[in-house]
Amino acid sequence: MSSMVSGVLLQAQSSPVDGSFFLMMGSVLLIMYLLVLRPESQKRKQLEAAIKSAEKGDEVVTTGGIQGLITGATDDIVTVEIAVLKNGERVRVKIQRSAITSVSKAGGKAEMKGGDS
Repeated sequence: MSSMVSGVLLQAQSSPVDGSFFLMMGSVLLIMYLLVLRPESQKRKQLEAAIKSAEKGDEVVTTGGIQGLITGATDDIVTVEIAVLKNGERVRVKIQRSAITSVSKAGGKAEMKGGDS
């Protein structure tokens, strides 16, 4: 009976974890960082820099999908012209820089676009 109990106890003990498990998990985490987290962080930093450098004459798209041309800018607020009416009046709105999702420089070259692309 005691040999049966000791046999059951030996089977119930977990095997010691060797270093290969930790090496494998570390490798998986490193690959995930290099393929997913780092590029996303770089993209976010580029978008933030493009938004900070947005100036008069640049075209922007807001989080609400409004497209327009910057006609004035301060540190946190930009004035965006979104339409010209038939009588020549211009429709302008003031938005926060944080509401900008895409910036195209005045020359037509896309500086940085946010989103899932």
